[in-house]
Amino acid sequence: MLTTKQISAGIVIGSLLLGGCTSKVANNTELSGFLSDYTHLQKVNSPSGQTVLRWVDPSVNSKQFTNLYYEPIKFYPTPKPTAQISQDTLNKVLSYTNQNIKSALGQRFTLVNSPKGANTLIFRGAITGVTTANEGLQFYEVIPVALVIAGTMAVTGNRSQDTQLFFEGQFINAATGKPVFEVVRKGFGKQLNNDSQKLTVEDLKKIVTDMASDITHYQ
Repeated sequence: MLTTKQISAGIVIGSLLLGGCTSKVANNTELSGFLSDYTHLQKVNSPSGQTVLRWVDPSVNSKQFTNLYYEPIKFYPTPKPTAQISQDTLNKVLSYTNQNIKSALGQRFTLVNSPKGANTLIFRGAITGVTTANEGLQFYEVIPVALVIAGTMAVTGNRSQDTQLFFEGQFINAATGKPVFEVVRKGFGKQLNNDSQKLTVEDLKKIVTDMASDITHYQ
């Protein structure tokens, strides 16, 4: 049976959850600083149907670039493992991301060993966050009783958890040193049952494969 204290806490937390439904794109507080400027990014739909933040230099003909120097994707900033997200999982996520993104880019460009040349791009990318968070309220949880239950589940750690991976990347013209393409993505993986379930690389793989697919299908 729910106690009066649990109900009160449930109403408060449930109301906060309702007011902060999970956004499908990164907001200002979720930007890492990996990119030097975010003001020019615009919301667009990727080939896989995901909404991302992207900028393309309109003065550059992307078809002029045939070579790519790939800088391995890194974490930015360096994440701290938690009881739910282990260092081993973080290492595997980074390795899996590099493997898939480099392979996808290799289908579009000739990968080269030197960041030089008029027809060469430099790729820089970073995983800027791997997180879990309480699932946002669904429309059917807005009624008072359901709102109390949802809030109480959040307080007690029993509410389903969204898994998220944040990525920021850019392509730089090797001849000028200036960016020609930048992107910020917020991807959602498999849901966890509660905040005691540990995150694994399997929970996030679809985010990475969607990113790789978008690279190969980008026009």
